[in-house]
Amino acid sequence: MASAPSSSNGLHLPDSARELVKILVAGPFGVGKTTLIDSVSEIRPLHTEEQLSEASVAVDDLAGVRDKTTTTVAIDFGRISLNGGIVLYLFGTPGQERFRSLWKDIAYGALGALVLVDTRRIDDSFEVLGLVEDAGLPYAVALNTFPDARQYTEEQLRTSLDLEPGTPMIACDARDTRASIDALISLVQHLLTRMGHRSQGPAADSAEPLPYDTVPSPEVR
Repeated sequence: MASAPSSSNGLHLPDSARELVKILVAGPFGVGKTTLIDSVSEIRPLHTEEQLSEASVAVDDLAGVRDKTTTTVAIDFGRISLNGGIVLYLFGTPGQERFRSLWKDIAYGALGALVLVDTRRIDDSFEVLGLVEDAGLPYAVALNTFPDARQYTEEQLRTSLDLEPGTPMIACDARDTRASIDALISLVQHLLTRMGHRSQGPAADSAEPLPYDTVPSPEVR
């Protein structure tokens, strides 16, 4: 399956790079976007984090994330190279309403989004899902697992999140490199399938989805 990126990779793109793909890593405040990018990036990630202050208490809901001390105020950025010459540029988006004005600029040029969801506070995900859908971006949902989260069936989660039947949904521990890569691969597979349908026209609606093992996996160098 997926393999972890090598920490020895430099800043330069691999010679095999053919397709450069911009991906959003989205989700509500405190869901684990920064953590996921940290766990997979083959370069030193860029963070724009600031300490939470008393002034932010009135605008940032800390319910369920009381231990959080910092917040992203612009973007997180990382990069991961996949076999087949595909390179994903990962842009982590702020999760609070007060940063909504940044969304249009950050989403520009993105081919899709990985939306992280905390099942302890599903309602917090609705606004972000709305932003992704308003931007016209295909997306996959990654359920970031927390030890104290209740267990739900896939059907319950899909109904609660109002997901279209073809939307990928995968459990993911954002701290774990392999699990985070698998979540990104589920998104890449979804994008490849959609692009295949578009290139073949309306008749492609009956086409079989791409098998999982045809999706490029991260290179081992």
